[in-house]
Amino acid sequence: MGQPLRIGIVGVGAISGAYLSTFERLDAVRLTAIADVDAERAKTVAAERGVRALSVDELVTDPEVDLVLNLTIPAAHAEIALKAIAAGKHVYGEKPLAATLEDAKRIVDAGREAGVRVGCAPDTVLGTGVQTARKAIDDGAIGAPVAATATMMTPGHERWHPNPDFYYQPGGGPLLDMGPYYVTALVTLLGPVASVIGAASHTRETRTIGSGPRAGEVVPVDIDTHVTGVLRHESGALSTLVMSFDSVATRASNIEVHGQAGSLIVPDPNNFDGEVRLHALGGEWETLEPSAGYRDAARGYGLADLAATAEGVPARADGDLAYHVLDIMTSLLASADGGAAVTVASTCDRPAAVPLQDAPKAV
Repeated sequence: MGQPLRIGIVGVGAISGAYLSTFERLDAVRLTAIADVDAERAKTVAAERGVRALSVDELVTDPEVDLVLNLTIPAAHAEIALKAIAAGKHVYGEKPLAATLEDAKRIVDAGREAGVRVGCAPDTVLGTGVQTARKAIDDGAIGAPVAATATMMTPGHERWHPNPDFYYQPGGGPLLDMGPYYVTALVTLLGPVASVIGAASHTRETRTIGSGPRAGEVVPVDIDTHVTGVLRHESGALSTLVMSFDSVATRASNIEVHGQAGSLIVPDPNNFDGEVRLHALGGEWETLEPSAGYRDAARGYGLADLAATAEGVPARADGDLAYHVLDIMTSLLASADGGAAVTVASTCDRPAAVPLQDAPKAV
């Protein structure tokens, strides 16, 4: 892919700051250009970083861009990704891979046909939190995994986000917004999912923005804001998932994994690290030292991992995993709508484990 991998960013909204900060300490990637629908914003950020501000069309065809980092809103993910792939660029996007499963398939198929890499967030699962929990499972600390729970309950993002509209439109909601962190973690820990059954609801037709210049403005709610369901993994393990923008608080663990020989508390999959706790049968809760994953990781490590992965070897945060995660989530919504279990049509390989190490190294 070329080292360092030259990156062009499309979209410099809120999440871009995390990537830009991370790039400063990764030798596997180098930022070369920035584009945004707001040309002045692109110019400002580009000047701060000492790179060029381009239009989207210029960026995706620029010879000094090897990979397009797609940080647009979910509704634009497919358009930008397909345009970049058509120009022969590798692509890596924020989650979800696309707003619909059909568009996500177009991206994965186009990337495969063009011979370019497709990657997608979340890469939080590559940090020491989820990876240490995975190693404990793989080492037999809880015996054969039987079940897991994954819980995310909040009052909704409009309380703090100045432009929360897209969270309440198709492609948003608690499942498609936050679910990728939890479902990707569950697939990383327990493997791919074979079928799902779910239920969903929404309690309000509108939400009121609570901060920023639009505070007090009312936005419509066009999606379900509370989703729950059961995922049946191909291994036979069952994961119970609850994703909600209709709650106030919870004391439930973000993720727990249970086996006949022990139970694990897994830290927040929206973060890269955190405390992993193990309760072996007949013992007591103990905190595990980090034993796997990228140390001090942050958003962008998945992209650097992709850049550092040899040709022909699947990257850990690749498009096939992101497609399967989206398939799981859209199948869960279809089950909630139809009232019956749904078979998940896709599958994927369980991503390779990350040995305990520092940042991905250029190859």
